Amino acid sequence: MLRVLLYRFLRRNILSGKTFLLVGTLLMVIYLYGYSPDHCAVHLKVGVRRDVHQNEPSTTETTYAFSWTQCQQNMSAAHITNFTSLPGNIQNVLYYRHCRHFPMLLDNPGKCGGPDGSSEVFLLLVIKSSPKNYERREVLRKTWAKERLQNGAWIRRIFLSGTMEAGFRKERLNKLLELEHREYNDILQWDFNDTFYNLTLKQILFLQWMEKNCPHVHFLLNGDEDVFANTDNMVEYLQNLQDNNGNKHLFTGHLIYNAKPIRYARSKYFIPVQLHQSDKYPAYCGGGGFLLSGYTAKVIYNMSRSITMLPIDDVYMGMCLAKAGLRPESHMGVKTAGHPFPSSRVDAYDPCFYKDLLLVHRFLPDEMYLMWHRTHDPNLICGV
Repeated sequence: MLRVLLYRFLRRNILSGKTFLLVGTLLMVIYLYGYSPDHCAVHLKVGVRRDVHQNEPSTTETTYAFSWTQCQQNMSAAHITNFTSLPGNIQNVLYYRHCRHFPMLLDNPGKCGGPDGSSEVFLLLVIKSSPKNYERREVLRKTWAKERLQNGAWIRRIFLSGTMEAGFRKERLNKLLELEHREYNDILQWDFNDTFYNLTLKQILFLQWMEKNCPHVHFLLNGDEDVFANTDNMVEYLQNLQDNNGNKHLFTGHLIYNAKPIRYARSKYFIPVQLHQSDKYPAYCGGGGFLLSGYTAKVIYNMSRSITMLPIDDVYMGMCLAKAGLRPESHMGVKTAGHPFPSSRVDAYDPCFYKDLLLVHRFLPDEMYLMWHRTHDPNLICGV
């Protein structure tokens, strides 16, 4: 019926043959595929899986393969002083750092039991993961990130991911995440490039998702997929906080203060004055892993709405805290800069060095698996 009406309308307006064909084709594409007017994202949904017993899409709804992001370049960025002398990745940050809305490829809105049920989640493990790192995710699921009831408190897990590579390789990685998600229901994936300079974007997208789906979670561990986290110790520490059940400020980890932006262009952490004019950073906790309350997560998200994105995610968290008048705190059990040892003659992976800590950065999957089981060995005996 719609096609007939379009035809009559075009004939009535006596369009030329070429114009008739062009407009007709355009309208037909809109009619068949639809248009999403989101101000930073337009995408074509395909491959949506529905549960056979439901009429609504399942919590593992996926859109991939033909999705794309169309966030308009901020062309005024090209007029910034010495813009053309900056590396390409920095230029891209300046062009696109206003973009905060991207299509979700993998979602799980019921992860915390829904907005009302999210108060049952004591500790939500929020793990930044690259699509290609299947082995790391599998080991974490079997060790410190295992979902369980620990000392009467529920621990839940979610991995945060974007996309990477291109063509068939990208499709295969997306399919890998889809299969994992179908089995474990523990992945959030957005259609943006999963790169180091997009880690801040990943954090903001998660906080948006959390506000909608897990608003009453008590505490969060925000960390990398290569950290060894003793989540049993974390639950004990959080349960022993004085007068704070996640409803007050908490942001603790490896505290870094008096840090300065790195102006050396070849550094992984290069931040030119065009991105951050100040010669100092606010106090922040190392991004390898930190604990925060649900209250503080909401504050950070609210502050982020009015703070321009800086592509160093842990520094950006510190900027949001500073604007809110809050401070990060140091915890001696968090070692994101590595763990010192008394002598080169001792085993750097002796479980006695790790059993009382909260988090240590830089573990390979096999090291992670072994350390988790060794620190939980009931026969482990450690000296003073």
